Amino acid sequence: MPPYGMTIKMEGSFDDVKARVVEALKAQGFGVLTEIDVKQTLKNKIGVDFKPYQILGACNPRLSHRALTADDWIGLLLPCNVVLKQENGYIEVGIQDPEVMFSVVDEELKKSMSGFPLEVKHILSLVLEALQNNT
Repeated sequence: MPPYGMTIKMEGSFDDVKARVVEALKAQGFGVLTEIDVKQTLKNKIGVDFKPYQILGACNPRLSHRALTADDWIGLLLPCNVVLKQENGYIEVGIQDPEVMFSVVDEELKKSMSGFPLEVKHILSLVLEALQNNT
């Protein structure tokens, strides 16, 4: 597991796992704003073959509004990235760790939003937990 993310391994086809991830995010108030198909992009742009790999830009409007109200430059850290990548017969799902992401903001903002990164991490952990329990 990377030190800046939370990950699980899932069985199933890439598309099936992606659909389950999107539904689990939705159940916690997140929508997917962007989808980047890294495999297809690398093939189209530089002719490189790469494993199935997608980056989903997930957003929870209520949480995003709270963060943006505290500091509108926090948008540089949004949306919350979710990665799906194929590895040796399974799909790895990773979500960026909000505590690590939030560690780059200044001390004043950290104080004013005390507890916020942990709250978001808890909600995202529920997404992974739901996926793990439904595999």
